[in-house]
Amino acid sequence: MNISGVAKATGLTKKTIRYYEEQKLIPPASRQNNGYRDYSEQHIKELNFISHARELGFTLKESSSLLDLYRDTGRKSADVKALALKKLTDVKAKIIQLQTIQKSLQQLTQCCHGDDFPDCPILEKLAASSL
Repeated sequence: MNISGVAKATGLTKKTIRYYEEQKLIPPASRQNNGYRDYSEQHIKELNFISHARELGFTLKESSSLLDLYRDTGRKSADVKALALKKLTDVKAKIIQLQTIQKSLQQLTQCCHGDDFPDCPILEKLAASSL
């Protein structure tokens, strides 16, 4: 299958597919006589795998580790679970960070009158030495 077909089948851009290949997340596609890449069904499976991992917030490096485990029929599910639990911990920490940001922004926007005058407590707070 050519790269356009793979892009359509996976929902990834051609640029992303080439990037994943350059980064060695997927093996290089074979080449047709005209020099165009020729992707296999396995490429599509692995690109979908990476796409789903990325949707869950896994980095490229983490996605690569998961893909290595996916390819390894002798893997231990405990290794997969450990990676997923680590990501879950990271996501929980990020949620707490985002909730703190949300609270700060709510407080800042409540302080501002939002009128036609130049005084703005939001700008004053951002310029202060600490929030």
